[in-house]
Amino acid sequence: MNVIGRNNVRTLGSAGHQPMLFAHGFGCDQNVWRYVVPALEEQYQVVLLDYVGAGGSDVSAYSSSRYSSLTGYAQDLLDVCDALELRDVILVGHSVSSMIGVLAAKQEPERFSRLILVAPSPCFINEPSYVGGFEKADLEGLLELMELNMGWAKFLSTAVIKADEHPQLALEMEESFCAMDPEIAEQFARVTFFSDNRADLKHVLTPSLIMQCSEDSLAPREVGAYLHAHLPQSTLTILKATGHCPHMSHPEETVREIKAYLAREGLAC
Repeated sequence: MNVIGRNNVRTLGSAGHQPMLFAHGFGCDQNVWRYVVPALEEQYQVVLLDYVGAGGSDVSAYSSSRYSSLTGYAQDLLDVCDALELRDVILVGHSVSSMIGVLAAKQEPERFSRLILVAPSPCFINEPSYVGGFEKADLEGLLELMELNMGWAKFLSTAVIKADEHPQLALEMEESFCAMDPEIAEQFARVTFFSDNRADLKHVLTPSLIMQCSEDSLAPREVGAYLHAHLPQSTLTILKATGHCPHMSHPEETVREIKAYLAREGLAC
């Protein structure tokens, strides 16, 4: 298996430096990190990937059974780490990749030094004692739109990016959603929005930074507070950034908070 080709893996920066692996969210690819990577690649060995079905990945490697849960995507991360012989990895995961990273660190904790979780959520569905951000019926409606291929990309892109503040980024996100194979997109969306990883949090002892946006319709403030309370050795920071993609809409603040956290942890190069 050619993992590097399968996941369109690229490495930047100095090979001798501590690796920093970036994992994108649903409907995106590694290109979304382009605003933050230049500020980090001189200090770290930056590793970028595309999940199978996204970006420049090998779509023929897609398996509906493997990617029927987040564990398949977590295995992708571990496969890349193994192929590149990466250790002491700082994993930067956005949205669903935060929980994919949690699962990877739970499975192979010795691989990871720190987890940086950008706009994370362990469960998107509201319950009587938990605020996830969505009612189950609303998410089921989203999946129905995806099955019909009717307007879901525009709806979701305006929720992910505050379109009134960043219209070009919202359009870019919509185009990225539309570029995915419809069947792969529908299954990844189902896995993303209907997974519940709350029970996994207590098993992950890797120190982590939770980067919570001040206003995020997909991951409201209550989600960040829940994660901080249930994820051991976690640090919570509330960004001034709004929306669900601060690495795109507010890259300077995102980089500043990542660097500040790593400096406090003694991991600044």
